[in-house]
Parts: sequence; C-alpha cells; structure tokens
Amino acid sequence: MALVKTMKKLLIVVIALLSSPSMAGNLSLHPTNPHYFLFDNKATVLITSAEHYGAVLNLDFDYLKYLDALAADGLNLTRTFSGSYVEPQGAFGIAENTLAPKPGRMICPWARSSQAGSLVGGNRFDLTKWDEAYFARLKDFVAQASKRGIVVEFTLFCPMYEDMQWRLSPMNAANNVNDLGAIDRNDVHTLDKNGGLLAVQEALVRKVVTELKDAGNVCYEICNEPYFGGVTMDWQYHIADVIAEAESSWATKHLISQNIANGSSKIEKPHPAVSVLNFHYANPPDAVALNFNLNKVIGDNETGFKGTGNSYYRMEAWEFILAGGGLFNHLDYSFSTGHEGGTFQYPATQPGGGNASFRKEIKVLKNFIHTFDFVRMKPARELLRGTIPTSARFQMLAEKGNQYAAYFKDAAKFSFSLELSPGVYDVQWIDVVSGGTEKQEMRSHPGGEFLLQTPEAIDECALKLKVVR
Repeated sequence: MALVKTMKKLLIVVIALLSSPSMAGNLSLHPTNPHYFLFDNKATVLITSAEHYGAVLNLDFDYLKYLDALAADGLNLTRTFSGSYVEPQGAFGIAENTLAPKPGRMICPWARSSQAGSLVGGNRFDLTKWDEAYFARLKDFVAQASKRGIVVEFTLFCPMYEDMQWRLSPMNAANNVNDLGAIDRNDVHTLDKNGGLLAVQEALVRKVVTELKDAGNVCYEICNEPYFGGVTMDWQYHIADVIAEAESSWATKHLISQNIANGSSKIEKPHPAVSVLNFHYANPPDAVALNFNLNKVIGDNETGFKGTGNSYYRMEAWEFILAGGGLFNHLDYSFSTGHEGGTFQYPATQPGGGNASFRKEIKVLKNFIHTFDFVRMKPARELLRGTIPTSARFQMLAEKGNQYAAYFKDAAKFSFSLELSPGVYDVQWIDVVSGGTEKQEMRSHPGGEFLLQTPEAIDECALKLKVVR
C-alpha cells in the first residue's frame, strides 16, 4: 500500500512537470497603452463568456472539454477560484453550480487529514500541508488554457457572503484540524481579527504564485467582491504586497487585479502593484471614464441579474469595450458539470444568462475590436456631431483622423457627422448579432464634415471607419 501511494505521488509530480506552462509570450500591460494587454506579443483585449469559477476545485468538472468549447468559440479568458471558498448547491438560485461541488468532490490547495468530519464531505483539511493533486490539476488547467490561447484570471479569495458559505470553507475551524478559523465570517479577510488565518492566507498566496511562476497566461485577482463580507482594504493591499514580494526577484512578474465595485466607482488611491481594476455588472461609460486617467486596464469581469436573454449582456459588452475597457467576462451558466461544452438548459429563474448563441455574438465583438490598432485609440464620444436620440445608446473609440469604432443601439437611421481630414475612407456597418457587414463603401472626402447614417434595417450596429489613403 505504501509503495502504491508513493507511485501515485510521483505520477502527480511528473504530470505537473510535463504540463508546466511556459512564460513565453506572457500576459502584461501593453507598453504603449496600459489600458490594454500584451499577450503572446500581440495587443489584446480579453473577451469571454465563461463558467462560474469552479473548473479547478470541482473534481467532476471536465475542464478539457470546457476549454475546448471556449477555444472553439474564439474566446480568450476564463476566471477560476482557488478553493478557499465554495458554495452549497442552490446558493443564489444557481442551478448546477460549478462552484458547488458534490460532497467529497471538492479539491483545494490544502491536503486532507486523517480525521473525518469535513462539512464539504470527506476528511477535514490540514492548513499546514499542501495537496499535490490540487496543484497538478491547477497547473494542467493553466497549461491547457495556454495551449488554446486562453488567459486564466485566478481569484485567490472570496468573501463569505452568508454563514452557509463560511461553514463550507476549509478555513473554518469546523473543517480543519488546526484549531484555526473559529471566528465570525466577516473577520476572515482582515488583518487584526482573522484568528490566525492571515498566516495561512499568506502561505497560500506564496505557494500558488510559486507553483505558477512560469505560467505566462495568468493574472491574480486578490479577492472577488471584497465590498461584501467584511473584507478590509488594508487586507487587500497586504495580499497585493505578498504577491509582489513573492515575485520580487523574478525577471517577469504577473499582473494583479483588484475587484473594485458593482456598477461603477472612482478609485482614489490604487495600490501600485495592481494593474487591472475590475467591476461587476458595470455601468460602462462611468466605470471606465471615472478611472481612465489611472492608465490601467479597466475590466468588467462578472455580469448578471438582467435576465437570461442575450440582449442586455451584449450591449453591456459592446459599451464597455468601446468606452475604453480592456476586459469583459460574461458569467455563462450554460457551462455545468456534465455540460462542459456549454449546453446546459438552465431555468428562467437563473440570475444571469449564457448560451452558444451568445458566445458567437460576443466573438463578433472580440473580432471587431482586434481589426483596429486599438492601442492608438481612446474614448471619443465627443467627436460625434449630432443629437443622439434620447432612447439610443452610443459609445466610440477613435484615433482621430485615422480610425473610428462606434456602437449604436436603438438608433436606426440616425444621421450624424465626424470632422475628418481629406482622404479615402473605408466605411463599414456591422450587424453586432450576426457579425455580417450590413453596408460597406469607399468614400473620397475633401475634408471637413463627413456625413454618416446608421442602417435603417437594424437597430443595433457597429461602425468601422478607417482612412485608406
């Protein structure tokens, strides 16, 4: 029996070594325009419709099938949680929740002890020991994502929204053998009331960062929605410091992201090590505009609570990216255990959407923005001349005189103008649902006011306007 266990451990190590991802073409801020990423040596906007963060910690989830589906849909981002937090089935009204593994099917960074009684099923955890199988699974997930051109936003921690989440966490004293975590759920992520968990959290951060040292496709998010559950700003900044210190001697560093607010909020003093500022359910113009001066990536990395249809989330994505955002992650509930290809038919009561047709629609946005030299562009709503209908939605990015990208909703047959230099311009109107070109023309322009009109046949479209010569 001892020999068998030793061989299993050796096999786990070999798998981890073979699947260890390369840092070549690593994710970084774009050196010319830090509102965007550089990934695989290309200017990149991260756009996706991805699962509910349990791909690694849920042993029943087939992440290879899931990553294949994302790659087939042409998307380039996924977000996953570490395992310091899990949810019970039925939490938040989510059906077939990937973040709610079945009893005994959760895997996390900490090893199981020989003592029975964990509330997530199986033996209790030992917060002083690591689970080699977890890190092998994590590293393979990251490596497989890298092979498919997918970035992994790895979320280290999450607030304990309610007692039902806290009672399942390995950090809760009921689930570990270390006599740690006999505290209120609102004190877990603090510097002064954590009951000894801070050292455990620091060790986890250092372990993850070390294990993924050579992963070029990883960004570390400090904490999901830290504006709930008593998470303090001092604690968040401390975790950012721990990440930065752990990587301080390395030639290449990973990006750190921070979740700021739901909707929008102005950030007064961002931590210097944080490069990505994330919002949930973002108000596109405000979330980006209020913080554009910080010269960091502004992200919208969770959507929801606007029904299960595609229309609102498609609009949110287009508005956010064309307002100057650099990351959009739609929370896609059609990915579940047993439906890793994104085919789960969730109930109408689901707190969000996601489906195969939406992923095709969001790919239209990803392809559209990458046809521009967007690192030369900036938010430019003010360049449009004309009175926008009160019911219409509109956003525009531009490199004045060279390239213009605009999004319109509920503005069919809307006439407006741009002030352009003399030249020949390629004008294309794109159907944002199908990706088809509704209208295209080459127009020679003597200079001055350039008249345009949105198509009459569709009420949601994008404009691609570029100078040819």
